[in-house]
Amino acid sequence: MPSLKEVRNRIVSVNSTKQITAAMKMVSAAKLRRAQDAITRMRPYAEKLQQILSNVSASLDSSEGRYSQQREVKKVLLVAIVSNRGLAGAFNTQVFRQIRRTAAQLESEGKTVHVLPLGKKALDTYRRTKYFSAELPTDGASLYDGLNFDKVAPKAELLMELFANGTYDQVVLIYNKFKNAAVQVLTEEPYLPVAPPKADANAKAASSKVDYIMEPSREEIVENIIPKSLKIQLYKALLDSNAAEHGARMTAMHKATDNADALLKDLKLSYNKARQAAITGEILEIVGGAEALKG
Repeated sequence: MPSLKEVRNRIVSVNSTKQITAAMKMVSAAKLRRAQDAITRMRPYAEKLQQILSNVSASLDSSEGRYSQQREVKKVLLVAIVSNRGLAGAFNTQVFRQIRRTAAQLESEGKTVHVLPLGKKALDTYRRTKYFSAELPTDGASLYDGLNFDKVAPKAELLMELFANGTYDQVVLIYNKFKNAAVQVLTEEPYLPVAPPKADANAKAASSKVDYIMEPSREEIVENIIPKSLKIQLYKALLDSNAAEHGARMTAMHKATDNADALLKDLKLSYNKARQAAITGEILEIVGGAEALKG
C-alpha cells in the first residue's frame, strides 16, 4: 500500500489536471459556439452552390470544362484537413487512418499518391514520408489563425492549378464533418474533377443535366463562377473541420474531467483507509506500550 505522502501527492496532481481539463472544456465550448454558427450559415449556401456547379459543369463542352475533365487517374492528391493541436480524442487519428486506407487502395491500383497537409498535426505526420512532395506548400497550419475565406482562397487556387496543369488527375478532401458537439463524421469528398450530378433513381428522366440560362455569358461563368464555387467548397470543409475539432476537444476534456473526478474519489478513499490504518497502528502501539509498563 502506498504511503500517505504518496497518495496525498497524487491527489494534488490529479486535482491540478482536473482544473486544466475543465478550463480547456470551457474554452472549447466558447470557440465551438462561434465555429458552429459559421458552418451553420455557410453549409446551405455551399451545398446549393455545389449542386449548381455540378450541373453547370455537366452542361459544358470538354474544351470549356477545365475543372471537370475526366482523364485517366495516375496521380492523386489527398488533402488532409486536421487541427493544429491535439487533446481532441481521435479527431486527427481517424483522418490519418482513412488516408492510410485510401492511399493503400490507390497504390494497389498502380496510382501515385501525395498528401497535402492542412493543419500542423498533418504536417508533422506526413512531412518525412513518401506521401509528401517538395512541390506542395507547408504553411497549411496558418489557415487556422483567424480562419476566413481570403486565407483559404489561395489554397483552392493552388489545387485548381495542380489539377488543370496535369500535375494531379484527382484531388480528394478528407476531413471530419461537424454534426454536433459529440459527433464528427469522417468524410472523404471528391474535389477535382468536378463530378456531374448523380441521376435520381426515382426520376423518370435519366438525364442529370439542368438547362441554365447563363448570364452574362458561358465564358464568364467558366472563368469566374466555377473557380469561386471551388473556393467555397474548400472553405466549407475547413469550417466543418474547425467546428468538429472544438466539439471533439470539448467532449474529450469533459470525459477527462469526469475521469479525474472518479480517480480523485478512489484516491481519497485510499487516503482515508491508509490514514485510518496508521491511526489504528499508533493506538495499538500506545496500548501495547502501556500494557508493557504495567507488567
